[in-house]
Amino acid sequence: MTMLHADGIDLAADRRGSADAPAVLLIAGGGQSMDWWTPEFCDALSAGRLQVIRYDHRDTGRSAQSPPGRPDYTGDDLVTDALRVLNAFDIERAHLVGMSMGGGIAQALAVGHPDRVASVTLIESSPAGGDHGSLPGPTPAVAATWTEPPPAIDWADLDSVIDYRVDVERPYACPERFDEARVRHIASLEVRRTANMESSMSNHFVAAPSGGVDPAMIAAPTLVVHSVDDPMFPVEHGKALAAMIPGSRLLRLTGVGHEVPPPHTWDVVLPAVRRLVSESS
Repeated sequence: MTMLHADGIDLAADRRGSADAPAVLLIAGGGQSMDWWTPEFCDALSAGRLQVIRYDHRDTGRSAQSPPGRPDYTGDDLVTDALRVLNAFDIERAHLVGMSMGGGIAQALAVGHPDRVASVTLIESSPAGGDHGSLPGPTPAVAATWTEPPPAIDWADLDSVIDYRVDVERPYACPERFDEARVRHIASLEVRRTANMESSMSNHFVAAPSGGVDPAMIAAPTLVVHSVDDPMFPVEHGKALAAMIPGSRLLRLTGVGHEVPPPHTWDVVLPAVRRLVSESS
């Protein structure tokens, strides 16, 4: 784990693999620390041939914190943070792998900073702008998480916060395939590493959003990874991305929710990402 200090911002990052190898930057989803990109995932992706970098967004893990409900940053700042990480490691061009909100950040970087982006992998994401037509909304269970009052949480009670973090993930899982033991393990790591979980669970969603970009303007080679069982962004979102981005490829998954690809998909997902990186380096 490395603490980066860039432009007055503290960002926690973890780099695995040789600094001389092609760089893959993993960008987590909203309210997620780097812990959701597990070390096992990173090492399996690297396969001894890539350097894989993961980092904590602001208000997650060990990165800079704001008071709950009052983020001192915008969505555009979260985009720039990814560049700050690359700059801190002296990386000119990287292969971006973004999950959900992280996919939106990857799209913004690929359009706004094409010279820094070697390839793009968009996982369970949605078009960040452009003419994508009408797309279906989330399942009722996911939509309810935005409208129902949050439960009363004692943020000083570690076990209660971990239980809550697990429950937050539950409606985003593939129906009948919620791996509670695995999610609880990751949530426990995240809660123990994060200075203020109340901020972590809210601030990304109340920060001023970044300006939209048209995915059709992405010139970097692109892989879209999307599950037919995603309850947050139904598979039509992935199909729209693949249709909009010139030359992109769509990899459909089954039995996966709105999540970083779990271990049972790695034999399909990781070779596809490594192939894209190899062809684009």
